[in-house]
Amino acid sequence: MSSVQQEPKDTSKWLDAHYDPVANLYTFSSCITLSDLHGDGENKLVVGDLGTGVCNMKLKVYRGTGLLSESTLLDLPTGLVSFLMDLHEPRTPAIAVASGPFIYIYKNLRPYFKFTLPSLEVNPLEQDVWSQAKEDMIDPMTLKEMLEGLRDKADIPLSVRSLRFLVLEPQEMENFVNLHKDQPIRRQTVITCISTLKKNMADEDAVSCLVIGTENGDVYILDPEAFTILYKMSLPSTPTLMDVTGQFDVEFRVTVACRNGNIYILRRDSPKPKYCIELSSHPVGLVRIGKNVILGCSQETLHSYTQKGKKLWTTYLPAAVTTMALMDLPSRGFQAVLVALANCEVHVYKDKNLTSTIKTPDVVTSICFGRYGREDGTLIMTTKGGGLIVKILKRTAVFDDRDSTPGPPIAQSIRLNVPKKTKLYVDQTLRERESAVAMHRTFQMDLSRMRLAAARAYVKALESSLTPMSASLSEPLKMNAVVQGLGPSFKLTLNIQNTASSRPVMNLAISFLYDETLYSMRTAFFKIPLLVPGLNYPIDTFVECLSDKGISDIIKVFVLREGKSSPLLTAHINMPVSEGLALN
Repeated sequence: MSSVQQEPKDTSKWLDAHYDPVANLYTFSSCITLSDLHGDGENKLVVGDLGTGVCNMKLKVYRGTGLLSESTLLDLPTGLVSFLMDLHEPRTPAIAVASGPFIYIYKNLRPYFKFTLPSLEVNPLEQDVWSQAKEDMIDPMTLKEMLEGLRDKADIPLSVRSLRFLVLEPQEMENFVNLHKDQPIRRQTVITCISTLKKNMADEDAVSCLVIGTENGDVYILDPEAFTILYKMSLPSTPTLMDVTGQFDVEFRVTVACRNGNIYILRRDSPKPKYCIELSSHPVGLVRIGKNVILGCSQETLHSYTQKGKKLWTTYLPAAVTTMALMDLPSRGFQAVLVALANCEVHVYKDKNLTSTIKTPDVVTSICFGRYGREDGTLIMTTKGGGLIVKILKRTAVFDDRDSTPGPPIAQSIRLNVPKKTKLYVDQTLRERESAVAMHRTFQMDLSRMRLAAARAYVKALESSLTPMSASLSEPLKMNAVVQGLGPSFKLTLNIQNTASSRPVMNLAISFLYDETLYSMRTAFFKIPLLVPGLNYPIDTFVECLSDKGISDIIKVFVLREGKSSPLLTAHINMPVSEGLALN
């Protein structure tokens, strides 16, 4: 026994109840469940232990931290579920263990019933070949050649007997034929996944049917009492993961992840898949929350889809997914997804938001959340090295809705409420599609005209020196004007600067052009001193407004050079309305 190291942020949410690194448990999430086996209100942990993969397969039951019982299994378990098979008192659930082509039913931890999958159709040509071998009409080498031809061309796969015969060495073939030629040929499929489906009520203690997926792509629903096949559905590939919701007598949906990398959704009214979700990589985990399906893929991604196959969001993970499970707390109305990763972490996702991270001492291979003993929020994990970890969620634990990982805000993932397309929009779209060439030509013509008008205005401004900067390379000047005052007297300040790198400018003058009936200036023409590069020269003059009608006009400023008829710079000053005369 030892303690599990946790990050400070998770210490406030989880209690370390138990950790046994040498529990010798080797299993997957499909072979672990929590169930009240004795009807005493105390849930036990039921595990289908894989052992070494060849031997020592066992059905183990834990109560608290100790092993309550164990039973030997004849073959590797592929799935394990707990279900109520009848209404008899006391209401104790049964355990169904899928192993090979069989389902072993345990009642009160004792063997109760064994269900066998129906045999598949045998290739008639294969039967004829073995009949000839039985009558010694062909030798083993000829039998091998004929079976190899059937294997490559036949629509119906070969039986296990023929496949085993094809991999034998030549010296072993004759003994194999003599041993098996008198026995009938049977082709048997195996169970790949198992789940439960409520029969006619959605109550927690309602009778449930078994739902199984097989290697040949069939899905069977079994009666819980007689264990007869109630319904059969077919898939285009072998199912590997399964989630079932609804009631058999009312309506149900079966969400299946298949070996071809697709997700199929089956419904009661159709023996074939109703919807198909095509993924870019193979799914390794499947969890349903409400009407949405959460998928963990081999490319270190977590996807969410609706039950009709519409993609909602994608989250990228720091490592590969090893297993997934549902975290359901009905007392708090909280549902999340537990995702175990190959970097020894377990992430808790609420929608696409990471709400908690749990560090583990080893890679988690199976995970289960639910009521264990008398604790509702218990997290049970087994590790790659055979360890068992039990954690209890604190009653004071709070899971924030915001994402704890750095990245874009939550609001960025909220879909915009885009209005539906109106008839006007559709009509305009059709018009644009039909008149695309003419509209493009009109646009190009208007664009060319606008460019021509802009070029003409620019040339005119350069020729008349209407720009605030000089276009002359010999006198590179810059000027701006500031008007101060409320009126009727205004102070007009001109800031002139020589933008040359090292050459001064001289022999310049400033002249003003204005309406003499509106304004008067003390000095309308004066010379500018030598302009040193880089310095700002403020030149002040006063303007007197003569009108009392509350009107204003433009005063034009010209920077002149001796010996040249065109100005170097021109500025138009929009004079403000004289507030002084208006008040008088």
